[in-house]
Amino acid sequence: MNYGYVRVGAAANELRVSDCIFNKEKIIEIIKAAEKKSVEFLAFPELCITGYTCGDLFLKDTLLRGAKEALINIAEATNNSSMISIVGLPMVINGRIYNCAAVLQNGKVLGIVPKTNLPNYNEFYEDRWFTGADQLDVDEIWIDGHIVPVGADLVFTAKDRDELAFGIEICEDLWSILPPSSFLTQGGATLLFNLSAGNELVSKGEFRRNLVKSQSSRCVAGYVYASSNSCESTTDSVFSGHLMIAENGNMLKESERFFFENKLEIADVDLDRLIYNRRILQPSRRSVISRSYRIISFDYVSLPLADEIQRRIDKNPFVPENRRERDERCEEILSIQTLGLMKRMKHTNTEKLVIGISGGLDSTLALIVSVRAIIKLGLPLSNLIAITMPGFGTTDRTFDNSINLSKQYNTDLRIIDIKDSCLQHFKDIGHNKDVHDVTYENVQARERTQILMDVANKEGALVVGTGDLSEIALGWGTYNGDHMSMYSVNSGVPKTLVRHIINWYAENEADEPIKRILLDILDTPISPELLPPSNTGEIIQKTEDILGPYEVHDFFLYYMQSYGAGPAKLLFMAERAFNGQYSNSQLKQWLKVFIKRFFSQQFKRSCMPDGPKVGNVSLSPRTDWKMPSDASAQLWLSELDNI
Repeated sequence: MNYGYVRVGAAANELRVSDCIFNKEKIIEIIKAAEKKSVEFLAFPELCITGYTCGDLFLKDTLLRGAKEALINIAEATNNSSMISIVGLPMVINGRIYNCAAVLQNGKVLGIVPKTNLPNYNEFYEDRWFTGADQLDVDEIWIDGHIVPVGADLVFTAKDRDELAFGIEICEDLWSILPPSSFLTQGGATLLFNLSAGNELVSKGEFRRNLVKSQSSRCVAGYVYASSNSCESTTDSVFSGHLMIAENGNMLKESERFFFENKLEIADVDLDRLIYNRRILQPSRRSVISRSYRIISFDYVSLPLADEIQRRIDKNPFVPENRRERDERCEEILSIQTLGLMKRMKHTNTEKLVIGISGGLDSTLALIVSVRAIIKLGLPLSNLIAITMPGFGTTDRTFDNSINLSKQYNTDLRIIDIKDSCLQHFKDIGHNKDVHDVTYENVQARERTQILMDVANKEGALVVGTGDLSEIALGWGTYNGDHMSMYSVNSGVPKTLVRHIINWYAENEADEPIKRILLDILDTPISPELLPPSNTGEIIQKTEDILGPYEVHDFFLYYMQSYGAGPAKLLFMAERAFNGQYSNSQLKQWLKVFIKRFFSQQFKRSCMPDGPKVGNVSLSPRTDWKMPSDASAQLWLSELDNI
């Protein structure tokens, strides 16, 4: 294993129905090919040694003996290999025939798992030939002179790495009311393998895909599904060879369907992510049904990752790449933000809002949310008090956009220039106005917040906060300045998504004059505008020039909080996601900035205002993120320095 990844494979072998010798050779071909690609766990389809569609031939000694001999030959072919291979075959145990999965490694059969739920409806007649695992009356059998454990209660666990464990279920088991994989998960399995022979019907592929994704999410596991290809008999059904690898609800790899040849799909499952998410979720998912499991140990040798990781690392994980999904997410987030603000207004019996508008992204999104809330509550837009407060760094572009946008919405627009009051404050505290340091900047931010709060008191209104999730993570806000509000509608929205939400609103809800203003705001550099502009009136204080690109910081935030990734892994992932866009040294420097600021700025999050959670990453101290304000970042920085 490298950086917490485990390489798994789902395979479908070319086969001839009931020809165990031919099928054995094809299975061995795939095993050898998978070994060359550093696969560590490989699953084949249900009854792949014989074929699933043998019918009453399953009752014949010739087929059963041939299947067992083929199993022994396949096991021998895995000699000197640490890769786990899982193959399917019928096996006679105490006079009954079971539909089984056999686990192979290093020339040995490590265990046998019989199928629990046998389908016996429509085109399925498995009760005619097989016995369910609940009827098994032994817990071990002899195979090729060795005692092998057998049962549906087996959890295979890596020696010296007990969090790397896997369980097996077979086809119908996944479709049952209580899939065995749910219990195997409670027994410690982080990887789940399904050996299947699902036939194809109209729309069944989509249903099967949703089942795999759902079960991987429910179990917080990697789920590998391998189904028989089109070589199976077509007497009454057609088989497609659907191969899928899912991780915690996400499809990592999926094959085309309907093929005859050998096929192998490979993906790298993020075991660290699964373990991290289980730490969070498992206290609320304790077993309510008492079951015991037998632990079967296996040797595990971590293989180095190949040059290309076998999974996609999204460089914009907060933003769906698919246009339809992105539009749906933007609309849904706007609805969550709007409803959160409406509820706060109804609860406090408040009919007015106060918002500071700057012509920047965040205040624009907060203004849009406020407008929607006012309209949905049936209140006049004049109840929305939009205050623009030009300071020393305000440019004509942002000032004009804030004015024009507020006028288009028919808000109660107020212009309050803060320069004179800030100059007076500099004089009061003895600060040189020509020294453009943090005091110079924060005086302006706190002056603006004071105005907003005092106007809200005067009008009986709520101050709507504008800071977004990315700024909260980096502490990029003035403590008791723009850091503070009465309800922070953007607190769950990362910067990379703010742009898309505004753009969606511009395209779908805004009229043409408002749309033109919004598009210009989207084209404006991100800046707090606290330092004087250039001689030509252009913004010179650009946030991303100081901190690094927000898309990179959002990348770090997402994978650190959602996947539990540490510095080394974050850098490893970023180098691949942003390959060709940013250098490794840039990414490392920005990661160092992120870590330092994330730790040092927790005190701002500890007292942040209420705001709606909109995604799976939240830094609210009341819900998702409880961290001491004086926690040390040294371990994280040391790990990064050692790379």
